Amino acid sequence: MTGPLVRPATSADFAAVARLTVAAYEADGQLKGEHGYAEVLADVTHRATHGEVLVAVDEATGEVLGSVTFVLSGSPYAELSGPGEAEFRMLAVDPAAQGRGAGAALARACVDRAAALGCTAVVICVRGGFAAPAHRLYERMGFVRLREKDWSPVPGVDLLGLRLELTGQS
Repeated sequence: MTGPLVRPATSADFAAVARLTVAAYEADGQLKGEHGYAEVLADVTHRATHGEVLVAVDEATGEVLGSVTFVLSGSPYAELSGPGEAEFRMLAVDPAAQGRGAGAALARACVDRAAALGCTAVVICVRGGFAAPAHRLYERMGFVRLREKDWSPVPGVDLLGLRLELTGQS
């Protein structure tokens, strides 16, 4: 069995991407007590204007299983990346599709895209205490914690900075 196919999102995918991204964050408890972040997650048109929105789809059915936003340093969605670094944000897998490899396929596609663009590293942030499967995935991929990249966009939301060196990656 092959994994999900990753491709650029089209405008026809945007409604599904918005729905599954908000659903994934809600299912993980990351939107409790939040004000406005669900709207940011759902604004796929804005993300696609300022970055590359990728989707993982089931090859047999075409169903959108997950999505991610890939950006370079200096983009409005870049939070941690510096010169020569890429970043991905809002990686989300539909709760009904979790465990099918979509998250890993999306993360790998971002790393491959960064390498193809000649980036030296990929940086991401993850919320401490949430998204345990994502934390395990990033650790398996070789991302390492950079405490100096940890930050808090709003009180009570603690984000951990992770970095993957691309030197020698294929």
